Amino acid sequence: MTTTVLSETHQAITTISLNRPEVRNAVDGPTAQALAEAFAEFEANDKSKIAVWYGLGGHFCAGADLKDIASQNNTGKLASQRISAEGHGPMGPTRMLLSKPVIAAISGYAVAGGMELALWADLRVMEETAIMGIFCRRWGVPLIDGGTIRLPRLIGLSRALDLILTGRPVKADEALAIGLANRVVPEGKALEAAQTLAAEIAHFPQLCLKNDRMSAYLQHDLSMELALQQEFALGLQTIESQETLTGAQRFASGKGRGGSFEQI
Repeated sequence: MTTTVLSETHQAITTISLNRPEVRNAVDGPTAQALAEAFAEFEANDKSKIAVWYGLGGHFCAGADLKDIASQNNTGKLASQRISAEGHGPMGPTRMLLSKPVIAAISGYAVAGGMELALWADLRVMEETAIMGIFCRRWGVPLIDGGTIRLPRLIGLSRALDLILTGRPVKADEALAIGLANRVVPEGKALEAAQTLAAEIAHFPQLCLKNDRMSAYLQHDLSMELALQQEFALGLQTIESQETLTGAQRFASGKGRGGSFEQI
């Protein structure tokens, strides 16, 4: 039996891949569960600092497996087995807030629920020939894996509504211009570029990085006053860990002068 989600950890980087190339990595119920489990394992692995994930066979993810959905009868089987307000999201990890960053390496199509998976990641490295879009607009399939929330937060409400209401395709150059993609790379290079970026991020002091990242995520629901208090509390935790002192000592010894990121 083919494993639909593969996970491999090398040094500080965990690489997670969708392995359903025959359906452009569309996600069915078991695959959604396997994705959530793979990211839970990554979260629990203290040796792994950052995850990269992509789709085997040239496509990131074509969304929910609509043929699987269409094959269900009207007995409620689909709703009871996959669609629920509790537990994991219908596409897998989309209700999880991890303590460590995730980079999506996007090739081919990242559309519908596949786009929602890409939005869940912290960063998106997109090949110049890749396409994103809310293609499920055509079929009456709703965004229920965070798409209506994360997309406006990333690119603003007006641009998000343009994509949500029209379902139109978004090419890499536009995705980069509106902040949907963080990097655009040549065709076939997304995974390599994402892993290089992951290695750079893994090189930084990790508690400070993780706390600053978490403050950025959690501030959405808070007033400015409470958000500043939370930021201070997380920053103080970093300082008290001695990570800040160690970094300051490295700077004082001559490291990182002139903005250099070498030998820090």
